[in-house]
Amino acid sequence: MAARRRPSIVQSFNYAFEGVIHVLRTQRNMRIHFFIAAVVLFLALYFGVRRFELVALLLAIAFVLIAEMVNTAVEATIDLSTTSFDPLAKLAKDIAAGAVLIASVNAVAVGYIVFAHRISQPTYRLVNQLRDVPADLTLIVLILIIILVIASKAITGRGTPLRGGLPSGHAALAFGCWMAITFITPQHRLLVSTVALIMALLVAQTRLESGIHTAAEVALGAIIGTLVSMILFQAFA
Repeated sequence: MAARRRPSIVQSFNYAFEGVIHVLRTQRNMRIHFFIAAVVLFLALYFGVRRFELVALLLAIAFVLIAEMVNTAVEATIDLSTTSFDPLAKLAKDIAAGAVLIASVNAVAVGYIVFAHRISQPTYRLVNQLRDVPADLTLIVLILIIILVIASKAITGRGTPLRGGLPSGHAALAFGCWMAITFITPQHRLLVSTVALIMALLVAQTRLESGIHTAAEVALGAIIGTLVSMILFQAFA
């Protein structure tokens, strides 16, 4: 049997680019990461960031993209090796997804450090005008969201209080918490609110990927949670 020829340098680069293109074509999160990276680089050019700040942004962007590609590779390998549910396979996927989460949070932190003092004053003042509110109002908001979700499921007759149906209770609570955190955080509201929003979006994504909810159910839950929290905080804070 003839020995298999090793790929040339050009072929190796082609294979690498094919891997990047495949992930872009098949993974929605990768496309989102690329879009955000393009926006961040445009802002870096627009604001004229210093060289070491640009290096920090590039490293953070690369970290996120690499983590997403490794996560995709891990998922593909596991799906190839097993066709039935395996707790260890799930654990491996969760760990790989956790790596993406850490990279994303780090990128948000780096972006905030670089761009915080360059944000336009009107926008920055608008965020800082959010006032602190008591914890009991936050608890009431979350309880009311739960009541509305359960009532909606009872009316539509779809799903159970904790799983499936219209709307998504997890999404409603996640986005309600995001809005509550935005209102009650006394300092660094922009950073904390952004991280909380990312967490809420990840919760919504898990409901979609697990097949428990449709996009419409998740979107309705997010709208209910956000509006209820916003209205009550504006009215009683």
